[in-house]
Amino acid sequence: MPSAKILDSKKAQVAELNAKISGSLAGVVVSYNGISVAADTKMRKEMREAGVEYMVVKNTMLRRAVVGTPYEALAECFKGDTAIALSAEDPAAAARILCKVADADKTKRFAVKGGFCDGQVLDANGVKSLSTMPNREGLLSMLAGSLNGIIGGLAVAIQGIVDKQEETPAA
Repeated sequence: MPSAKILDSKKAQVAELNAKISGSLAGVVVSYNGISVAADTKMRKEMREAGVEYMVVKNTMLRRAVVGTPYEALAECFKGDTAIALSAEDPAAAARILCKVADADKTKRFAVKGGFCDGQVLDANGVKSLSTMPNREGLLSMLAGSLNGIIGGLAVAIQGIVDKQEETPAA
């Protein structure tokens, strides 16, 4: 039986992890086994630059941390070597980086187990489809391009009406 001091420390860690998970837009759970040190260092650097928090956590702590959140179904992913990446800003950032690393892994031991996004629990395939979504800036530029096309079409239509009125003689 652990001492009261150790137990309080673990409860605080679980509460902190619960707050991080609840406050994140998205998260990805991976089996980190088999990744080389160089690949891990590169991946962690990309994660930091993207504003994603990546951590290796004991499965028991993760199981207890998701209790009371909409992500309790993720508990089935917490088996074996487990790491979790949490993104508070870009929902697709963690999925994009981790899926790229998983695809590049020749041993296929580094694998995406599941994740969550916007209150929904995702399986590995759901995380892979999330990873193909553009980031916020990409979505905004697509929206701006669409709006620009609509406004351009409207300007051409109005100019066509003006030109037509100039051609017809006034009676």
